[in-house]
Amino acid sequence: MPDNVIPQRFARRCATDPSRRLFALSSVALLGLAACKEPQRPPRPAPVVSTMTATKGPLPFIVSANGQIEPNRTVAVQSLVSGMLTRVAIAEGDEVAQGQVLFQIDSRPFRAELDRLQSTLARDQATLVRARGDSVRFAGLAKDGYVTRQQLEQTFAEASALAATVAAGKASLERARLDLENTTIKAPISGRTGQIMLRVGSLVRAQADPALLTINELQPVLVRFTVPEQAFEEMRRRSGLDQALLVNIVPNVGDSSQKITGTLTFIDNAVDRATGTVLLKARVPNADRSLWPGQFVSVGLELSVDQDAITVPSEAVVTTTNGAFVYVVEDGKAKRVVVKVGRPAGTLVKLDSGLVGGEQVIIEGQNRLQDGAKVELRGSLSKGGPSGAGSGATGRGNRGGAPGAGGSASGAAGKRGATP
Repeated sequence: MPDNVIPQRFARRCATDPSRRLFALSSVALLGLAACKEPQRPPRPAPVVSTMTATKGPLPFIVSANGQIEPNRTVAVQSLVSGMLTRVAIAEGDEVAQGQVLFQIDSRPFRAELDRLQSTLARDQATLVRARGDSVRFAGLAKDGYVTRQQLEQTFAEASALAATVAAGKASLERARLDLENTTIKAPISGRTGQIMLRVGSLVRAQADPALLTINELQPVLVRFTVPEQAFEEMRRRSGLDQALLVNIVPNVGDSSQKITGTLTFIDNAVDRATGTVLLKARVPNADRSLWPGQFVSVGLELSVDQDAITVPSEAVVTTTNGAFVYVVEDGKAKRVVVKVGRPAGTLVKLDSGLVGGEQVIIEGQNRLQDGAKVELRGSLSKGGPSGAGSGATGRGNRGGAPGAGGSASGAAGKRGATP
């Protein structure tokens, strides 16, 4: 028989006795409450969080930009004389040295012209010698009155004219020698050749397009990039304009871990009004020829190094309308620390105040935490630290936040919308 069912005999007694009726009703109510009581819930477990270490050390201030490789020197090889191409001494894509023979143009017409001018010059020189002898003889005869003054002056004029003719002949002869030498086309610089535009048997026009080929100097190369005016002012403030600043180059395609170092060599003398940027160039030795003209690269211009900078992962910073803070773990509990966010540095962010370094900051699970709440560590990740490729004035963190010192408005990291 169910516990909440009253026996019939007891029910009849309750009908005649009011005290027994009250007792029966109370028993039924207690039995109902006992049946409806839920089991006690277990206590909520502590939130599981991940941490990283706030580090203290040198942090480079680096301006990030997109750049393009261009040859240190480039030459479009053209012929200085017209004629038939009789020889191509190199292949497309060859490495050539300065002075190496590239092309040969038919030299026979130029050699014949040189021989003709040599004969003409020899004739004029002989005539000049005779004219000068006549001038000397006529000068002696004029003293004795055997020739008139007019005849003497005419003799000197003829000698002077022949002297000018000889000088012009010598100039023409020198030009003919140069034309003959120019039938052999040599490399004006060392570098790598491009596509050959004309073949053997083609008629070459002097200084005509297209060029025979183009030579690019690949050792060294230049990296051309622009920085915003704000970053340019930061560069002037931190480093000035006369220092050979270090430039880090990372190719956009291929091994992104490869880092190539160059030196800033050129700063344009004006700000581009259309874009508000300043053109800069860096020289890279490129000994292994890992950089190629026209290639796009990522550029990091190192302006200075902030010593003893406190850095944390950008995910650790929680940004609210009242400011920014981080959670640190102390004695198994989460402690909220108000911080002042500085400039971003790649995946890290510099803190101007709030931490001293060495704290375990929470980088995951902050939205489930309150100040003083117990936490359980998932396991500390690898320690964070200053990144040599950290961005500066134009760098960005992983999340939006307040602008860093000398950085752009989109540079600081943090999380928005979290409950303070």
